[in-house]
Amino acid sequence: MRYLRPAALLAAALVLLLATDGTGASAESAARAAAPRIRAVTLPDRGGPVRPLDTWSGPAFDACTAPPIDTLRAWHGASPYGAVGIYTSGSQRGCGQPRLTADWVRQVRALGWRFLPVHVGLQAPCADLSRKPKRIDPAKAAEQGRQEADEAVQALRSLGLAGGSPVYLDIEAYPLHDPACGQAVVDFTLGWTAGLHAAGYRSGFYSSLDSGVSDLAAAARAGSSPMPDALWYARWDDQVDTAGSGGLAPDLWSFHQRVHQYHGNVEETFNGATLAVDRNLVDGPTAG
Repeated sequence: MRYLRPAALLAAALVLLLATDGTGASAESAARAAAPRIRAVTLPDRGGPVRPLDTWSGPAFDACTAPPIDTLRAWHGASPYGAVGIYTSGSQRGCGQPRLTADWVRQVRALGWRFLPVHVGLQAPCADLSRKPKRIDPAKAAEQGRQEADEAVQALRSLGLAGGSPVYLDIEAYPLHDPACGQAVVDFTLGWTAGLHAAGYRSGFYSSLDSGVSDLAAAARAGSSPMPDALWYARWDDQVDTAGSGGLAPDLWSFHQRVHQYHGNVEETFNGATLAVDRNLVDGPTAG
C-alpha cells in the first residue's frame, strides 16, 4: 500500500465515510433506499383528455349485476340515488350481466338514471385474488392497458354509451410491499388512459385508497402522464363526502373528478324492491 501523509489519510477517511454514509452501507444501497416508490413515466397521449369535463354530483350505488328495470323504476325518486354503477366489460367481472344490453341502457336512461361504467380486467401482479387470476405483466403493462381500453370502448359503443363517457378501471386492493407491483399498476393505468383518450372517451380509475389510489397519487406527484380524468376511491368509512378520507391530497383530482365508495355490501329496499349494493357519493363524470 502506498504511504499516505496524515492529511491525506484524513481526506481518504472522509471520502470513505461519505461513500458508506457513516453506517457501513454503500452509496449504492443508500441510493436505492432513497429512490421513490413510483417513478415518473410519460406516454404519448394522442387524443388528449376529453374536454370539457361533464360532471354530475349526487349519491350513486353499484351492484354486481345490472339490476332489473322494474327495480330501477321503483327506486328512481324513492331512493336517494341518481346514478348506478354497471360492469360494462372486462374478462374478470365478478358476475354475469344477462340484462346489460343497449336496450337496457336506453330504458334506464329514459327513467332518468346516470351511469358509472366499470371495466374489470387484469389485476396487480402481487394481488391475492383467487377469483381473478389474470395479472398484469410488468414488462408489457402499458401495452396491456391500451388493449383493455380498446375492449372497454367496444363495449361502451355496443351499449350506446357515446364518446365522452367515462369508464372506470377496477383494480382490486393489493399489498404495498412490492414497488415493482405498484409500478406495473401505474404503467397499466397510463396505457389505459392513453387508449381511452385516443378513442374519445374519459378515463376513470377505481381502487382502494390504501393500494391502487396510493400508487396512482404517487405517480401524479412524480409527474407521470396521462393521468385518469377521474378517481373512484374505496374506503368504507361511512363518510358521505369526496374529501379523500385523509388519504388523498386536496390538490389531486380536485376539479369535480372524484367518486367515494363509502359503504359496501348492504341490502336496501325502496318501493318494495330490494338490492344488495355498495354506496357511493359522486362529484365527477358519469355517462348519460
